Amino acid sequence: MAKISLETLRSIDGYVASALVDGESGMLLAGDGGGINLEVAAAGNTEVIRAKRRVANSLKLNDTIEDVLISLTKQYHLLRPLESNQKLFLYVVLDRTKANLAMARHELRSFEKAIDFS
Repeated sequence: MAKISLETLRSIDGYVASALVDGESGMLLAGDGGGINLEVAAAGNTEVIRAKRRVANSLKLNDTIEDVLISLTKQYHLLRPLESNQKLFLYVVLDRTKANLAMARHELRSFEKAIDFS
């Protein structure tokens, strides 16, 4: 895999940190930003993605996860499995007082389309 820079995600309003995570191992592949231990977050959020996929499979939804939003009182945590490689996901932390959630989701989609994750 080519070295991926997450720095362009800094333009998202309310940006705090981001990571590219291997959803099979929970390993942090790339990280940017501060205020959060991205290695711990990568491992923990891998479990969130796995759990949601298990539930979707149990319900026979025959669909894929577009994103998972975790709303905290001060932050949004957005998990987005890549369309191009469902084994990987983007994790973005946003300051809730400054973030525009709809725009952040749009910018993550655009970011993925502009970067070759293969």
